[in-house]
This record gives sequence, structure tokens and C-alpha cells, in this order.
Amino acid sequence: ALVPCQVLRVAILLSYCSILCNYKAIEMPSHQTYGGSWKFLTFIDLVIQAVFFGICVLTDLSSLLTRGSGNQEQERQLKKLISLRDWMLAVLAFPVGVFVVAVFWIIYAYDREMIYPKLLDNFIPGWLNHGMHTTVLPFILIEMRTSHHQYPSRSSGLAAICTFSVGYILWYGRREREA
Repeated sequence: ALVPCQVLRVAILLSYCSILCNYKAIEMPSHQTYGGSWKFLTFIDLVIQAVFFGICVLTDLSSLLTRGSGNQEQERQLKKLISLRDWMLAVLAFPVGVFVVAVFWIIYAYDREMIYPKLLDNFIPGWLNHGMHTTVLPFILIEMRTSHHQYPSRSSGLAAICTFSVGYILWYGRREREA
């Protein structure tokens, strides 16, 4: 039988897919420049969250299908999937998600024009803005509260998030040098 947290994961995944589809459907000049939507950490975070919750749903389905089967190979594959889910939560979904939400709203409160000019209100409806910059935090906190996760070692987790961060900064910096 489905557990409420499994149903919730499906709902969260569908909401992220809806947000991504609505965001990509917007005709904005910045989407036509170098990197398109990928230059925005908010968009990358939405993709990370959607992939993470997709892996959560896949893990739940695999768990339901392999429960009681006694197949050693299926059990081994399920453990790998659970490890991937837990690694992705600890290394990407949580840190990037919290960073995007916190930085966006702190800068927005300080000076909205720095991060989300009023001009964007003509392109991005308020509900979509909150879908991209607000719901990420409660969704990830609910996931952490409702499911047990095995976290990677501190050194490997920090190495992975630092690699992601430096990669993004180098890629974004390359864009700025070319502009």
C-alpha cells in the first residue's frame, strides 16, 4: 500500500514538472542569450529538485515492486538507487535548494531590483516566482522529515558540492568574459 509520503513525493514531482514547463514556456529575452535558462541557478535548482524527486518516486516504485520478491539482484539495484537518492539529497538538492531560497529572498528584501526587477512581473506570474523561490525549502524539509536518509561522509559531500559550485562559477564567469 502507498504511504502518504510516497504520494506526497509524486505530488511534489508533478509540481516541479509543472513549474519547469510553465517557466520554459515564457518568452523572455534572457532565454535567448548565452546559456538560456541554464545560466540561472534558480533554473538549475528546479532541475535538480525535479530529478531528485523523480529518483525518490522511482525508488518508491522499485521498493513496492521488489518487496518480498527475494531476488538478490533487484535488492542490490534498489540499494544503489537508495544510495543515489540519499547522495543527491545531501550533496545537491538540499544545499543548492536552501542557498537559492535564502539568497533570493534576502537580496529581494534588501533590493528587489538587484535580483528580480519589477519588469519580470510582466513575464513571470507571482505563483511561478513562489514555485521557483519559495516551495523548494518546505518540500525538501518535508522530504528530510518524512524519510530516513544515509548521508555521505562530510569530506566527500563537501568535495561534491564544492565541485558543483566551482563548476557553475567557472561556467558563468566564462559567459561574463565573452559578453
